[in-house]
Amino acid sequence: MIAVLAALLIVAAALVAWASARPEPAAPESAPLPPRPPVVVVEALPQLKAQLDRWGGSGQFTGGVLVARGDQVLFRQVHGFADRSQGAPLQLTSRFRLASVSKQFTAAAILRLQDEGVLSTHDPLCKWIQPCPPAWEPIRLHHLLAHSSGVPDLMARPGWGVRRVTPATSEELTEESKLYRLQFIPGTKVRYDNAGYNLLGAVVEKASGMPLHDYLQQAFFKPLGMADTGYDDGASGVVMGYANLGGGGPSPQPDANVSIIFAAGALYSTLDDLLVWERALHRGHLLSPRGYAMMIADHAPETTPDERGRPRREWGFGLFSNSIGRRVSPPFLDRQIFHTGSWSGFRNLVTYQPDADVTVIVLSNNFHQRDAVFLLSQQGMAEALGREVPTSMAR
Repeated sequence: MIAVLAALLIVAAALVAWASARPEPAAPESAPLPPRPPVVVVEALPQLKAQLDRWGGSGQFTGGVLVARGDQVLFRQVHGFADRSQGAPLQLTSRFRLASVSKQFTAAAILRLQDEGVLSTHDPLCKWIQPCPPAWEPIRLHHLLAHSSGVPDLMARPGWGVRRVTPATSEELTEESKLYRLQFIPGTKVRYDNAGYNLLGAVVEKASGMPLHDYLQQAFFKPLGMADTGYDDGASGVVMGYANLGGGGPSPQPDANVSIIFAAGALYSTLDDLLVWERALHRGHLLSPRGYAMMIADHAPETTPDERGRPRREWGFGLFSNSIGRRVSPPFLDRQIFHTGSWSGFRNLVTYQPDADVTVIVLSNNFHQRDAVFLLSQQGMAEALGREVPTSMAR
């Protein structure tokens, strides 16, 4: 009898281990995504339209705005120039550099590979990066995803000015990161980290056996029909980015050098491609329920302080969550899942309110229009939700 019980226990343990090791399906088989809406001007939010008419006409905003509730587009419009030197206006289909909005795609790639059983977010970084510095031994992939690894960011290192303009390969960026001490013990703090996301890109390449951007195309962009999304290699038809320098009006910023942020900020996309992505991601078409829950959970240590007198953001994987409507006046408190982006002439914000299924996408090709991008995003969100529409940034 004892032998029988022992055998049963061994079988049960084996079944548990087998079940826990099985990859989860990446997405449900039912409920396919609805067809893409026609790409036409829509201005069903009158207060947002009035604001954009004022700012677009005066040059206070140049870029595109899209607001959708569920599958219905409530607003889609662009203002300004794709190339001022040629007098070429922006189009509804114009391609914008995403900057750090790109991070969620790298995070989703890691989570998709986890769903497929190829890796785990609890894997040591040193399992995938060899040779590995001894200082990196405590780092797990989830630390990199949540900006809690302690690996110093590119901009926190000596010689940033030279590195900013010098092209680099994934391998070169990894080797450079090995040269620096950790800024803190992994998992004890959060500090925004482009270098950590570049390391995640290297992990995707090792785990998938293909370049990161090829993997993103195969896993996400081609299946979703995102034909206007990809790596900004300088020949991708991205509109010109601008910056307000020296008081002389918008100056072109042609030298993006996104090679140094290849997994942290190197993608381009359009308003409607991003809407497709948002719907697929938040409706469970890309990741398993477990993977998606990990992506939007808060991974910051409990001791993480508030930010500028307001409740701190929640640090997800490639995404943040917070009531960012607190930063405008009058405020509103709906939880939003979002990410911003700024790099070489571009300023962006993509945000999603899950309870009402509202998506707001604001893409600007002027680096110095941060407040305009933020306020427009919250005006569009508030109006779509039926909240009082904010009129200014909160100070």
